Amino acid sequence: MSDPHKTAISLLIIDDNPGSLELLSAALAQPGLEIQTASDPQQGLDLIRLRRPQIVLTDLVMPRLSGLEVLEQIVEFDPSIDVILMTAHYSTESAVEAIKKGATDYLNKPISIATLRERVGKLLDEARRRQHALRLEGELLASSEFEGIIGRSPLMLQLFSQIRRVAPHYRALLVTGPTGTGKDLVAQAIHRRSPAHLGRYAVLNCSAVVETLFESELFGHVKGSFTGATADKPGMFEHAHGGTLFLDEIGDMPLATQAKLLRILQNQEVQRVGSLTTRKVDVRIIAATNHDLRVAIREKRFREDLYYRLSMVELQVPSLADRREDLPLLERHFIAQFGAQYGKEIRGLTHRAQILLAQHSWPGNVRELENVLGHAGMMTMGDMIDVQDLPAYMNSPSEHASGDDSAAEPTATVKQSGTLEEQERVLIVRALETAGGNQSHAARILSIGRDALRYKLKKHNLEGMRSERGKATSE
Repeated sequence: MSDPHKTAISLLIIDDNPGSLELLSAALAQPGLEIQTASDPQQGLDLIRLRRPQIVLTDLVMPRLSGLEVLEQIVEFDPSIDVILMTAHYSTESAVEAIKKGATDYLNKPISIATLRERVGKLLDEARRRQHALRLEGELLASSEFEGIIGRSPLMLQLFSQIRRVAPHYRALLVTGPTGTGKDLVAQAIHRRSPAHLGRYAVLNCSAVVETLFESELFGHVKGSFTGATADKPGMFEHAHGGTLFLDEIGDMPLATQAKLLRILQNQEVQRVGSLTTRKVDVRIIAATNHDLRVAIREKRFREDLYYRLSMVELQVPSLADRREDLPLLERHFIAQFGAQYGKEIRGLTHRAQILLAQHSWPGNVRELENVLGHAGMMTMGDMIDVQDLPAYMNSPSEHASGDDSAAEPTATVKQSGTLEEQERVLIVRALETAGGNQSHAARILSIGRDALRYKLKKHNLEGMRSERGKATSE
């Protein structure tokens, strides 16, 4: 029984011979396969841009546009589309050229129906596997969200477990991690899981407060306590009474203010600037920093007693480089988010765009990934984000080198320019590195056949290239 929820695979046949269109359509008809036809190559290209079929069969010799010209435009539009060229004028040279340009297969007319069904059948099976993988990714994303944070890597699952355990009990805690990792999201998750979730969630960025106004911001002031204090003003602690105060970048807090913060943590009392009386407050404190506070202590920039008070519970948020297995989930999350924001139907990333993102070192962590995909989602004209939609700096080979110099070396030797030829060379190098030198795997990453990859290796003088895991080999 067919699955009513299964998305049909789409196949387009382009041939200027109506008899061939009818014959091929009848031969390939099967449940779950949507077949479209075009007798004019330009009409076929318009259908491809409109419907984005997974497979295209096109004649080689046609009026106005040849099959090779159609192939070039398809590859430029979406390299993941499988293209089969058909011709009654077979030659080794034309077959080689077609494969080099990215054709998946090359068939000689008159085509054996059995051969055609076999070749197309394999491509259909692969397309269905990709569809199934996308559905699984969607289900995995839904199950990988914890209080607005995306992750399934061991480090993130450990962090989620720590949040669950400490949220009901903490009074003060410290969240550490590099810039852009999502420390603010962790703080919000802790607040929502804590007994203070019904109270306010107040935020103070310590790096954005003028030093002379720190105490007024945190503790409040009374009228006349200093020039400009024209009325009584409650501070952040009173504002957050019954809830949570998130002190971001606490490493930038002045030492004098740190001493007063420590007293508040100890006795839960706050004294406004210029006042002689204290007020009781019930506030949970979450402090965050991207600095090493132990170094700050040695340099006399942070109080050791405050550090130990805060770090009784310390949660470390991992960098994106330390949880690369979460990258596909995060990509899918941000693409859906920006697709909805921009009112666009964005299905995902092309294979070559995925390679670029996978090879990037992500010094800005998840925030950088969000910015990159936000830019790409705005720039893309189709329903797939491609290399040209990404910010320009992402196309520089040096941007994608990992921390391991030996791993980065092959990529670093590739000179990047604006030409498609050199961009193709860069993508092939990265695919081979990602595949550990295995040509079959690299060809699948690039969505081309092994023969096509071999021709491209020869064209770019990469036949002897060695990856970090050894010499490039086929299965």
